[in-house]
Amino acid sequence: MTVLGRLTERILGLPAASTSATSSAGAVAVGVARDLRVPMADGVDLLADLHRPRGAGPLPAVLVRTPYGRRQALVRVLVGVLARRGFQVVVQDVRGTGGSGGDFRAFHDERADGLATLAWLRAQPWCDGRVATAGASYLGFAQWALAPYADPPLAAMGLGVTASEMVGSFYPGGALSLHNTLVWSSLMGTRDGRPLTHARRVRRAMRHLPVGEADTAAIGRPEPFFREVTANAERREFWDATDHSAAVAATTAPASMVTGWWDLFLRGQLRDFEALQDAGRQPRITIGPWGHDLKALRAVLLDQVSWLDAHLHGDAAAPRRAPVRLHLQGAGRWLDVERWPPPGTEPTPLHLSHVLTWDGDASGAEPLAFTYDALDPTPSVGGPLLAPGRGGQRDNTRLERRGDVALLTGAVLDRDLDLIGPVSAVIHVRTSTGHGDLFVRLSDVDPRGVSRNVTDGVLRIGAPGIVRAEVEMRPTAYRFRRGHRLRVLLAGGAFPRFARNHGRGEPAGRAVASRRVRFEVHRDADHPSSLLLPVWRG
Repeated sequence: MTVLGRLTERILGLPAASTSATSSAGAVAVGVARDLRVPMADGVDLLADLHRPRGAGPLPAVLVRTPYGRRQALVRVLVGVLARRGFQVVVQDVRGTGGSGGDFRAFHDERADGLATLAWLRAQPWCDGRVATAGASYLGFAQWALAPYADPPLAAMGLGVTASEMVGSFYPGGALSLHNTLVWSSLMGTRDGRPLTHARRVRRAMRHLPVGEADTAAIGRPEPFFREVTANAERREFWDATDHSAAVAATTAPASMVTGWWDLFLRGQLRDFEALQDAGRQPRITIGPWGHDLKALRAVLLDQVSWLDAHLHGDAAAPRRAPVRLHLQGAGRWLDVERWPPPGTEPTPLHLSHVLTWDGDASGAEPLAFTYDALDPTPSVGGPLLAPGRGGQRDNTRLERRGDVALLTGAVLDRDLDLIGPVSAVIHVRTSTGHGDLFVRLSDVDPRGVSRNVTDGVLRIGAPGIVRAEVEMRPTAYRFRRGHRLRVLLAGGAFPRFARNHGRGEPAGRAVASRRVRFEVHRDADHPSSLLLPVWRG
């Protein structure tokens, strides 16, 4: 093992490598065969590197497929950790990336190319026919594009901060996810070696109109993925072939997952877990207090090493833990439960009346009103962002002082309140133009009056009159402590996390002109509004 490898593993807190095929340094002696050419059905070759214990015979293979370059730093960490523990790892550049042929079309080609790679792998003399997969984020999506269709099934899957269906993260609630889409597409658009200028330029580009050309403002040229996302915000069927969620339940490969309460793919990953769980599979999942970040990477590495040990090396002790391990935020403790959502959770309505109340009395409650102006959009604070130091739970004080939001606060809690599970809202709302984005946020107000976001959701509205808006919010596990209060914020957007709604019903990618939108949130007996909270009494 190199000094850098030992240092990396020490920083990540990984257990020492220990197998029978070790060198004098204590880790597996690894040989690398570079630039293997893997043929695809259309004649394109994809390049891969093979990492395997020196002198070994046929072994199972761990397949890692990446668009970031098979020798990129974080990919090298994953591959190095696995290889030094005796795993045979094949890391491949997906189509149109690294040295692989063809054109990169994000999410579109991973099923066909993954299946062709799997067939090639199983035919190699150094592979014993068993193939597992590993990786996080896009590397996890590439696994879902392959696993449901693999015959025979994969030996195991290690799925970190990812999902089988990504479209929901492009357009949550029908709104365009601007910040994360532009950050990721700007990264992919500068893979050719031309440096991405300071992140400040990308953030400035988020204000560009029309938003469908913000990529040019960010990196100086169009980026294909960004153009596809913005051009098809109203044509979700464009992405149908990239959605593998319908096949999840039929997937028999043993699956271990890691996600975080602040990860952008949280909802999709929990849906995948529930689909496997309901189909009688035995997946496991860890949900921690992190986002799409290095803390999550450490958890992913620890999880995937133990899972692959169990299924490829026969370490029977590795998977002996509860199917669901989750971090209860606000309490600073981990819980082991048998299912998601956990037993003991009771969906309970929190009503928007004169204040937040559990009893549902809305007599005499007038509509809440606020006005959204796309030229001075309500800003986003925290949440699931691809921005180190900017996402997650943040102080909402400045946001809540703005005139374009409405606030309702509950009474001081006389005991701890634990929420664990899915969260949603039903809001009766009227917009002055028939178009707008309704943003709903639940926050925790401490005894000093500091308000911090816990969960939120957004829904794009495109109808006149009073609309029954059903808003899917982010699942959570959170303790509101005794002496704290719950607060709900309502707004017409959260920019630049979501693209501005211009109030005219024009396609999101092309809209420029805007109209101010007045929102009226109704909360009387005929049009009640409430949040449905997963009160846990375990």
